Amino acid sequence: MTDTRIDGFLDGRLRISQPARGYRAGADAVMLGAACPARPGQAVLELGCGAGVASLCLGWRVPDLSITGLERQQTYADLARGNAAANGIALTVLTGDLTDPPRDLRDASFDHVMMNPPYFLGGTAAPDAGRALARREETPLAQWIDAGLRRLRPGGWLTLIQRADRLDGVMAALGARAGAVTILPIAARAGSPAGRVLVAARKGARGPLRLLAPLITHAAPRHDRDAEDLTPLAAQVLRDGAPIAMGIAKAA
Repeated sequence: MTDTRIDGFLDGRLRISQPARGYRAGADAVMLGAACPARPGQAVLELGCGAGVASLCLGWRVPDLSITGLERQQTYADLARGNAAANGIALTVLTGDLTDPPRDLRDASFDHVMMNPPYFLGGTAAPDAGRALARREETPLAQWIDAGLRRLRPGGWLTLIQRADRLDGVMAALGARAGAVTILPIAARAGSPAGRVLVAARKGARGPLRLLAPLITHAAPRHDRDAEDLTPLAAQVLRDGAPIAMGIAKAA
């Protein structure tokens, strides 16, 4: 078994076991869970759930959800199962690839699908195989989005986080299959370009696209000391487990 360490999320409310070396989820996974507009009683699927951070943040925030995670790396799938049990949050983790999902998943449909697909198209792969698979794209982004839309019920919501410079690929993959798209840019500091985007789209909808004001994560104008300087909104999300308002909860 891979050496692990315990990381605290939501100001220590969740204790998550992750590899000591290799890929570890961080703020992006927390923000993904915060942006999913699931309501009690609904079913949620996370594609590529890793050690379960996004799903468990969502499950901590919203009670009475049926949450399923799909993860192709056995080590991470086992960690997600253990983390769910350790934190007392119901999460069903299936091991498999989104391009050839387990039979149980092929027959299922969900109110929400969320995902944090790998960000990087090329470059030198990380020396740790798990980190390389998590961060470096092998399955094209369009296939991730196609798999998510296939698992959604009509009117269901797809929520994802991705690098801002890949937004064009996200929009192209959504095509005419989903609408009412809401985009939330995420920037490290006021006046800085967005490095990430949160995108929500409704399957089969024809509503107009909405571009929200950026979510700024750090309050100081520049990084000049090793101390936390989260904005109040970022602190509410990352520390207190507050939802990210994408303006779609009433329609979810």
